[in-house]
Amino acid sequence: MFGAIYGDIIGSYYETHCTKEYDFEFQKDSTFTDDTVLTVAVCKAILNNSESINRWSVRKRGLEYAGQFRQYYSYYPNSGFGNMFSEWARCDNFKIDHSYANGAAMRAVPIGYAYKTIEQVLLQTKASCYYTHNNREAIKAAQAVATAVFLARKGESKQNIKVFLQNLFHYDLTKKLEDIKENYVFDSRASYSVPPAIIAFLESTDYESAIRNAISLGGDADTEACIAGGIAEAYYKDIPKHISDFCNRKIDYTLKNVILDFQNRFCE
Repeated sequence: MFGAIYGDIIGSYYETHCTKEYDFEFQKDSTFTDDTVLTVAVCKAILNNSESINRWSVRKRGLEYAGQFRQYYSYYPNSGFGNMFSEWARCDNFKIDHSYANGAAMRAVPIGYAYKTIEQVLLQTKASCYYTHNNREAIKAAQAVATAVFLARKGESKQNIKVFLQNLFHYDLTKKLEDIKENYVFDSRASYSVPPAIIAFLESTDYESAIRNAISLGGDADTEACIAGGIAEAYYKDIPKHISDFCNRKIDYTLKNVILDFQNRFCE
């Protein structure tokens, strides 16, 4: 579970200092962002209630996720949340937003760990999107990330993961990072930013290379590294010590405890 969080931390500096360099330096000013805060919120929602749902209970379950999103926003309001999400989180009622950005995808990694079937992963992810990203494009991206984590932790090959995601979500994952990178820019739209983050994992050789692939795209670095890192940890099941040493001291104690509780309960 820390794979997503470390990706967010390492990528945070390069969200505003975009780089196309693969061998970038880890920056001392890096910090956790809203990606981490909302990933932990998803962990907390699942820790509170990990029961399976059906398609008729998506909205009800969505309210539980939404409650945690608001709660964690109130704890860490200055963690880089977008204006649209901040307005939603401060609203008096639970209105339904239709964002097509990658915010739902960046927090979807825990769902891929917690549930035992693809069907449940897809339903839970849809529920997590219901109040903030009730948009087909955003839901698809979040489901793709959670599904990739599910398949990776189950030991599926990269080729099988790639084909499964292409068939189910109709993403083109055949593009090469070197071709994508040339004209790639910062854009948080889910359909634009999530497939390259998945490709960053598919072209990786270990956890660190997945993070470096994602950040060196020169786009929404923290979110793409959060996604690539979350999938990569599920697949490689190992994170280098120099990365964990660098990142662990940057994670708030309360957030870390929730991640550890989730990891002890759901991660093999």
